[in-house]
Amino acid sequence: MGRPRAGTNRTSTPERLLQAAEVAFSAVGFGTAKLADIAQRAGIRRPSLLYHFASKEDLYAATVERCIARLRRALSEVFEADGDFTTRLMQTTERYVEFVQGEPELSRLVLRELLDGNGPGQKILLRQIVPLVDDVERFIRTQGKDVVRPDVPVRAAVLMMASDVFLRSATGPLKQPLWGEEDHAKSLARILLLHETPDQEDRQEQ
Repeated sequence: MGRPRAGTNRTSTPERLLQAAEVAFSAVGFGTAKLADIAQRAGIRRPSLLYHFASKEDLYAATVERCIARLRRALSEVFEADGDFTTRLMQTTERYVEFVQGEPELSRLVLRELLDGNGPGQKILLRQIVPLVDDVERFIRTQGKDVVRPDVPVRAAVLMMASDVFLRSATGPLKQPLWGEEDHAKSLARILLLHETPDQEDRQEQ
């Protein structure tokens, strides 16, 4: 792939590099991905990549942080919305599912780091994912204290639901044979977190 002609690509070079890096790192991981391949995908040469990102570690860190920032923005919109807690919880769950399903590279990238741990991603996940889980847990405990089951381990329930969605998104063609056609994320949120009978759930859906 040659360098694009001037004016033919209005996306900034750093943004093109981050887009290319996200695809590469999610596909083969930090250790196997090559800067020359990422640069070629972005339409530049490796020395030009190193002008914008001084090392592979810097590019990887920026790639992961960019992904998590998108997820944080998507969820914060729902946290700040009006409405009762149950409605907002369902909206948060739905928004999360929509975001993750639309970002399969993010799912694969995060899962690689959770399982591998040989790259710089562990520290990045601690900086980015843990505070995001803290925000979700705080939202549920403070805003839902009157409707959330007192016996539920909230953080474990959040991670169970979140990881299920991540895994479904990352499995590609195996998703439908394993999970089926229906998305069960909102049903899991109700079962795991809320004081609700089946009749109450039916009324909420109406």
